[in-house]
Amino acid sequence: MTDTGTTAATAPVVRFAPSPTGFLHIGNARPALLNWLFRLRHNGRFILRLDDTDGLRSTEEYAQALVEDLTWLGILPDAFFRQSERFALYDATIERLIGEGRLYPCYETAEELERRRKLQLARGLPPVYDRAALKLSGADRAALEAQGRRPHWRFLLDHKIVTWDDLGRGTLRVDCASLSDPILRREDGTYLYTLPSVVDDIDMSVTHIIRGEDHITNTAVQIQIFEALDGGRLPVFGHHNLLTTASGEGLSKRLGHLSLRHLREAGMEPMAVASLAVLVGSSEPVRPVGSLEELAQIVDIGHLSHAPARFDEKELAHLNARLLLELPYEAVRERLEALHAGGGEEFWLAVRGNILRLSDAAAWWDVVSKPLVPIVENEGVTRAAARHLPPGPWTKDAWSPFAWQMWTQAIAAETGAKGKALFHPLRLALTGRERGPELASLLPLIGHDRARARLEGRAA
Repeated sequence: MTDTGTTAATAPVVRFAPSPTGFLHIGNARPALLNWLFRLRHNGRFILRLDDTDGLRSTEEYAQALVEDLTWLGILPDAFFRQSERFALYDATIERLIGEGRLYPCYETAEELERRRKLQLARGLPPVYDRAALKLSGADRAALEAQGRRPHWRFLLDHKIVTWDDLGRGTLRVDCASLSDPILRREDGTYLYTLPSVVDDIDMSVTHIIRGEDHITNTAVQIQIFEALDGGRLPVFGHHNLLTTASGEGLSKRLGHLSLRHLREAGMEPMAVASLAVLVGSSEPVRPVGSLEELAQIVDIGHLSHAPARFDEKELAHLNARLLLELPYEAVRERLEALHAGGGEEFWLAVRGNILRLSDAAAWWDVVSKPLVPIVENEGVTRAAARHLPPGPWTKDAWSPFAWQMWTQAIAAETGAKGKALFHPLRLALTGRERGPELASLLPLIGHDRARARLEGRAA
């Protein structure tokens, strides 16, 4: 199934609703990106909605970091909301559902529910809430409250099979008779995710809900709440496979090394991260894609695998290098200038094929422009190389393939050195590195006088 369900007259409204309780990790980035790409592909709207109703765990630091991480990826929301500012709407909805008999109070403690769950499992029964609270009389409830107990509130599910046409999985069915009535509001009056999510989706006219497959059961519950609140008008749902680590471990906020903040600080390009995050585990080959607009025309939620997809940091580093190799100078000019890496386009074209991250370019600029103590592996080769250097000053075209060939042939003729025995001493003396960009590309940047000094064993 492809990502249909939209027309020019009904541009989609999608949303990303993370909790600001930790730094955004690559597993969160996948649904954020898939929603953003869907928005781009269909010229829709993207809502960022912070699920910050948990006042103890949600922090402003994480909220700001989340916005920064999305901006770094290139996701710029069309609208922004905080659920913590919308409690009046949720409270009114609770009262409505209570009045309609769809919410009922329950007084069991967490310990009592856990004992009941274990007993059901021991008897071979599914650990589903038995709706004991529905049998309580008004006097029973008053007695419990006199003991200091406060109710949590459960939504009364219809025991029916909920079916929907899913963008990612085709026709899905969930038997709600196998589910416990979900708790929508806790004893302390705070909300779980389920109710605010549906209320906001209705209020914000969300048309498409794209999220991980771990929400499939939750979707069946939310469909019943949609039906209770909005007369059965439903958004289109799409569930995608989840990302795991390279070893198959599930992703969580405790894996700080896979947070977007860490990947950014490690020098990964946002488009390398975005390309791997959405192409891995799809029918498309993983490759560096130059822009989110281009990626939007490639990615289709209906073409994602149903199996978990492994996010490998080594693959990301390789993808990052491939992306940098394809970037023109103008795309990186300002960032190179911020790194104090000069040399212009000539320098960038010389080094871009030999860096894993853009910051590596600054180290190569130091090699060609700052004093360096050469490594003299074979003095005979390097001194012969110094004697046969073409006269300076050199222009960017001084080291044509022909000029390079003539120089190295002259060195070989004098010393008898060939292959690695010839080129390795030259690289060590000129750059102090075992490997790197083609020397013919670096020599015009190093310059005649500095190159000669290094070949003669002098720091320059």
